[in-house]
Amino acid sequence: MAQKKIYDLEERTAKFGEDIIEFSKTIQKNYITKSLINQLIRSATSVGANYCEADRAETKKDFEHKIGICKKESKETKHWLRMLGKAEAKHIIKCRQLWKEANELSLIFITIVKNSKNK
Repeated sequence: MAQKKIYDLEERTAKFGEDIIEFSKTIQKNYITKSLINQLIRSATSVGANYCEADRAETKKDFEHKIGICKKESKETKHWLRMLGKAEAKHIIKCRQLWKEANELSLIFITIVKNSKNK
């Protein structure tokens, strides 16, 4: 059965951060992965935090800025997932799954920014 998509973006970005945290717990820590994990957690959890701020923005400019940060952080998360997949090849499938979600979030934020500018 296909997994149901979450359309509540605040919930979806929070779940994404939680999934990254849980995934990070499964990775063997060494001098390479420790730094990658820290960067991954920071960028992935920032997506949801900045979305919450954007959702409560006081101006259109502030909203667009915060959504832009969400877009940037989701793209950065894709990079760290790629690096972790290389560092820990046994986790490549999970990295790809999480990368796909980061990519979908990035595309959503791109669309939000485009639609906001057209208003």
